[in-house]
Amino acid sequence: MGLFELLSFLITVTALLSYANYRYLRLPTTIGLMLISLAMSLGLGLVSSYTGNQLHEQAVDILKNIDFNKTVLHGMLSFMLFAGALHVNINDISEQKWMISLLASVGVIISTLVVGMLSRFIFSLAGMDVPLIYCMLFGALISPTDPIAVLAILKSIGVPKGLETTITGESLFNDGVGVVMFLVLLEIASGGHHIGPAQVWTLFLKEAVGGAAFGLAAGYLCYLMLKSVDDYQTEILLTLALVSGGYALCDAIHVSGPIAIVVAGLLIGNRGRILAMSQRTRSHLDAFYELMDNILNAVLFVLMGMEVLVLNVTLKVFFVGLALIPCLLFARMFSVGLPVGVLRLFKPTHPHVVKILTWAALRGGISIALALSIPRVTWRDPIVTITYMAVVFSIVVQGLTLGKFAGRLAGGADLER
Repeated sequence: MGLFELLSFLITVTALLSYANYRYLRLPTTIGLMLISLAMSLGLGLVSSYTGNQLHEQAVDILKNIDFNKTVLHGMLSFMLFAGALHVNINDISEQKWMISLLASVGVIISTLVVGMLSRFIFSLAGMDVPLIYCMLFGALISPTDPIAVLAILKSIGVPKGLETTITGESLFNDGVGVVMFLVLLEIASGGHHIGPAQVWTLFLKEAVGGAAFGLAAGYLCYLMLKSVDDYQTEILLTLALVSGGYALCDAIHVSGPIAIVVAGLLIGNRGRILAMSQRTRSHLDAFYELMDNILNAVLFVLMGMEVLVLNVTLKVFFVGLALIPCLLFARMFSVGLPVGVLRLFKPTHPHVVKILTWAALRGGISIALALSIPRVTWRDPIVTITYMAVVFSIVVQGLTLGKFAGRLAGGADLER
């Protein structure tokens, strides 16, 4: 199947499921699309097993033509991160900078270690001798909150302003730390045991700090170009070049593309919108990226629902996944509780902030994409399956209840006292 046929298939399926969700389920779009596509995929498998038709095999063949890892990490992600960062107020981020910084760095590292140890214990109880390095690898890919999932859910629910800023800021920045940790652990798991603390620190600086510096430089260059013209079509094309070309160049020089695009998006969304764009350009830019964000989100969540067709699920792995879901919530609570406890020594915070941030830890396509990038070793399929289960739980269960949960605990007040 060619590229055009694949795109036609995905867009057609997404449009039909979006229509069905709007007419009948009335769920938040992303959650509704994922649930319907998941149910459709499971139903397709059952029908094929009882009737002997080839629909299931044909659907699997289509999905195998789609490289989920490249589609998400090297296709959709840059545009959705830019669209999300474009509307984040840098002053709001600055007010929560310490909370966001600690959660996006120390919190991810702590969560990776806790998840790694707990998953090693659960695997051992199930009689699965998964090496510790692969358990840590699972911890690294599942610990960061997914900005795509988080921003999509936050758009459809009402949460206090401070809480929304903290969740949004953390989700935009913590994937960079998670990806760097994942790459280092993957190198060790693949046989690169020579990697030491110095190499890890060097890689982190190159990926994270290098990505931020590149994003600032590329964003400022784009800002200067936007300031010199007053034509919304040209200006939108310039931002597209910033997002696509900038992300591709980050891959080429091995710095963090996600962090670079977030920094560039914050610069264009704040300084660029005010000083380099007319009201007409701002309106067209907002409409363009809102539409692109909604379409890409819809396609991604449909893909996530359909990925169940290619999972190799066994009963043992299924129950291990169920057992690990509460472990992930505990690890998140622990990794959030320590940084918040330190901050409370200097600044008062809402008494329920740890509970809220724990339940707001939504995972999504990035975790699945990272899991699918693991080489085909013995433990790859169980890790992919458990990652998928964790993602579905966080989006469906946590995503559907996040608004009421946060609203009840926060009492409609801002996160900060």
